[in-house]
Amino acid sequence: MANRYRGYDVLNKRNSLSWNKQTRAVIDRRLAIDPNRHQFFTEEEWRTLRALCDCIVPQTVARPRPVPLAAMVDAKMHDGGGDGYRYAGLPPMREAWRRGLDAIDAESKSRHGRHFHDLGVPEQDAILTAVQSGDVRAVLWRDLPPGLFFTKRILHDIVGAYYSHPTSWNEIGFGGPASPRGYVRMYFDRRDPWEASEARPGREQRARRENERVG
Repeated sequence: MANRYRGYDVLNKRNSLSWNKQTRAVIDRRLAIDPNRHQFFTEEEWRTLRALCDCIVPQTVARPRPVPLAAMVDAKMHDGGGDGYRYAGLPPMREAWRRGLDAIDAESKSRHGRHFHDLGVPEQDAILTAVQSGDVRAVLWRDLPPGLFFTKRILHDIVGAYYSHPTSWNEIGFGGPASPRGYVRMYFDRRDPWEASEARPGREQRARRENERVG
């Protein structure tokens, strides 16, 4: 189903009692992020990061309000707030990202003689699969565990950024932050009255799918 929550836009709640002043300020800052601006990463690191984000969470060109993933990661590094904890096997967040992006690009040059952002999607995916499994060649990985960097930094920060944005909330029917209204029906297959209603296939669609399974 292309759109599970047709007509739903979480931003319609912006000026309602569902969101308070603090919630609106946080969301407004996220919506104001310029997808083409970076303040922390170098130009080369930025190109690698953008290609990396496209691999981890591909977004369709037709989307009216794409999630500015690379810019959101860059903003997190620029602000330097961190997560409140750090895995012992990884260097601090900012250092881990700089070294990790350099190592990914070095891995690309080692295997293909080109920058990571210049490769096609299959080659990029193959490199990231190698990073995830620890099957790497570049010497820049020597003191940076590739699998741990992939799981605890790449996935954590990029996927986390994606699902912190209103565009993604519309995709999953999420009603936005719970402050100050809160959520009441915290059970499987239950929703509060103000939550989005998931679109269901019509009778003809269900019959067609059933026939396809039988056939």
